[in-house]
Amino acid sequence: MSIDWDRRHCARKGHVTYAPDEPRLNARLRAGTAAGTAWRCLRCGDFVLGEPHGSGPADQAPLVPRGRALRDLFVLRFLAVERVLRGVLVILAAWAVWKFSNSQDAVRRLFEDDLTVFRPVADHFGYDLDHSPVVDTIQKAFDYKRSTLHYVAAGLIGYALIETVEGVGLWFGKRWAEYLAVVATAAFLPVEVYELTEKTSWFKIGTLALNVVAVLYILVGKRLFGIRGGHAAFEAVRRGESLIEVEQAAGEQAETEPAETEPAAGEAGAPPAEPLPVRGGSAAGPV
Repeated sequence: MSIDWDRRHCARKGHVTYAPDEPRLNARLRAGTAAGTAWRCLRCGDFVLGEPHGSGPADQAPLVPRGRALRDLFVLRFLAVERVLRGVLVILAAWAVWKFSNSQDAVRRLFEDDLTVFRPVADHFGYDLDHSPVVDTIQKAFDYKRSTLHYVAAGLIGYALIETVEGVGLWFGKRWAEYLAVVATAAFLPVEVYELTEKTSWFKIGTLALNVVAVLYILVGKRLFGIRGGHAAFEAVRRGESLIEVEQAAGEQAETEPAETEPAAGEAGAPPAEPLPVRGGSAAGPV
């Protein structure tokens, strides 16, 4: 069962109506009912009672996403939320690295004391703390210079800002954010592939698959870098799907089609002329 994205969005956000100045187009978007005048929603196409939300020339009508464009916006906002959450996590990691760099010796002592406390428990379960990859990684971090940790924290903050800006731009459907998402995500794909060669996990596989799908979806679907006609073709398709453009094209087509006329009385194939109604026994025309 397919999802009606237009009506789903209108149910959540409300309808969008517009009264164009052009008389023929205005008539196609307006309907008279017993309860009052209704205007056609620019997103779902349903007629809505009440005054329109806006009015003016047709070329100044709001470009309301509908159909595939609305579905694409939903996908972009899903990616936007993922990017912002990732940015928040990276900022927390940067803060942790910064705090660690300023209290490296204290953290080392605390870690070594806790390791001594947990050593009997680990020995009981047969876990070798002296050759644990996790413990080795933590102990190596204690040997990093403070300046190196500061650089790491600064790099993490820069990466978090890129993810956050990218997420905000994708939420509002900005084209520059789509370019940023493709470039930034594609740049880190080799790193994710390398991490998989080091250690495989379902989380890493899922993250890599999501990023590959996101890059291909945005790259091809949004026609970036000139693909499938580029930005001009994308805007033409998006505007061609708007209800204003659809109704305007339908009205122009109706104007150019020849009107069907019945042959006049007396012409070949014409029905015989009906006699004038007779009133009061007279053959005269109606009074």
